[in-house]
Amino acid sequence: MKKFVKKLTALALTLTAALALTACGGGSKGLQIGVPNDTTNEARALMLLQELGYLTLKEDAGITATVSDITENPYNLTFKEVEAAQLPNVLQDMDYAVINSNYAIDAGLNPMEDALALEGSYSAYKNVLVVKEGNENNDNIKALKAALESQQVADFINEEYGGSVVSTVENPTDGFDSSVDYDALAGTTITVAASPAPHAEILQVAKEILAEKNITLDIMEFTDYIQPNNVVESGEVDANYFQHQPYLDDFNAENGTHLVSVAAIHVEPMGIYGGKQTSLDAITGNN
Repeated sequence: MKKFVKKLTALALTLTAALALTACGGGSKGLQIGVPNDTTNEARALMLLQELGYLTLKEDAGITATVSDITENPYNLTFKEVEAAQLPNVLQDMDYAVINSNYAIDAGLNPMEDALALEGSYSAYKNVLVVKEGNENNDNIKALKAALESQQVADFINEEYGGSVVSTVENPTDGFDSSVDYDALAGTTITVAASPAPHAEILQVAKEILAEKNITLDIMEFTDYIQPNNVVESGEVDANYFQHQPYLDDFNAENGTHLVSVAAIHVEPMGIYGGKQTSLDAITGNN
């Protein structure tokens, strides 16, 4: 009887080991990846991982995918959902993290040099200038829009960020809108909420353009994804520049806000960065 029990125990251990190898796909053995915890950016991060071949999402998951929509996880990856702005701060405690370029740049990371992989420049994720519905045609907004759509801003983006931020303005202007009464705006202040990098940096170029017409651009920096929309919805601030279109759409749907985009300025390819790991080979076990 004892011999029979020993054989059963040995068989159970063998089966357990075999199942463990199958679950891990012979690869990463549960490496942890940090992803943003807001719906649109989490989906974007997961789509990048799918593009790299590390997981498969439900066909209809789209831009609202979450970890619950993962249908295949051959490398037994684990995921930790973290506020997007905090991912650079916790990167050292994880194997990898998928980080928005604006937060990577603000944390001193260079997407073109430090990211282990970058997504393509998906048009759905263009960063937009946003105002409260009904204010789209106000002269102050049109003046700000023209400044951001200028050749000066496009050149700054291309020269300053070297591909980690890409201008999406198809026909840059000279920075001014001929339909705007700039004389009437002289001496006024336009307020705009923005994340520190790259948005506030880009707005500095627009600020110089507006100053030529004696218009002050007051750039108010925020480090979260909520307040910049709240202050525009309440009317405290004229506009904001920090988010991409899918996030704006999701925010309006969840909060009943009435915010609209008036211009698409740039795109920031999202990247996967190494924390405890220095190569993506660790995921597949090729390191």
